[in-house]
Amino acid sequence: MPDSAEIIASLRQRIAAVERVRAVAVPCLVATGHAGIDAALGGGLARAGLHEVFGQAQDDSNALGGCAGGFAAMLTSRIAGAETPATIFWLREASAERRGGCLHAPGLAELGLDPGRVVLGVLDDPASLLKVANDVVRCPDVAVAVIELWREPRVLDLTASRRLAVAAEASGVTVLMLRAEAEPSPSAAHTRWSVAAAAAAPLDAEAPGHPTLDITLLRQRGGRADLGWRVEWDRDAKIFRDAALSGALLATSGGGPLAPHERRRG
Repeated sequence: MPDSAEIIASLRQRIAAVERVRAVAVPCLVATGHAGIDAALGGGLARAGLHEVFGQAQDDSNALGGCAGGFAAMLTSRIAGAETPATIFWLREASAERRGGCLHAPGLAELGLDPGRVVLGVLDDPASLLKVANDVVRCPDVAVAVIELWREPRVLDLTASRRLAVAAEASGVTVLMLRAEAEPSPSAAHTRWSVAAAAAAPLDAEAPGHPTLDITLLRQRGGRADLGWRVEWDRDAKIFRDAALSGALLATSGGGPLAPHERRRG
């Protein structure tokens, strides 16, 4: 397996390949499609900022990482939209794959996120991950950077989060800091969310229902917080909406590699 230095060098080459200033200005806010959430956020989720997503405790770490990862994938799909090119970086620790499984390409596709647009970086340790993350977030042609960290590494302190937030504001990159087995601590995040999987109402003929989540807005810079909703994700419209009255959340982690869904067939 390549060491961290080789991975970092490879990712820097990928960043350089896509780095250029966007020709078209993007909106400052991205509506989620859910009236209550958008109203609480003043219109939508702020681009060019740092947002934290915490997985609520579940029966096992796989479920915990899965629901938080699913929410991050949904937000990413909504934020990235149909921009061309809309490069998405998903950075995670090698230990995350041992705990929760590999990032599952068909799962991402089922949530409406094209895995062919995702550059996956798996780093040996949190320090290496944050080093690469700072390079990624400074690249103005990256639409979204998902930074997945488990537990509470020392290197992820207030200074580190401020560095990412400042870089995001300068480049226009939206940063989703995905946390599992961790407790919230002081940070420069614009918003902080807590996410748990919820039972989905079945569709006609007992078909599996839409992915459903209980989400809580724990913190918002300069705005309301401690607000919660049960929502379902409409993959085709790429919006959140109130969950139907009552399935499981589609997995974003699994045994398969990150590859387009079609590549998994045959």
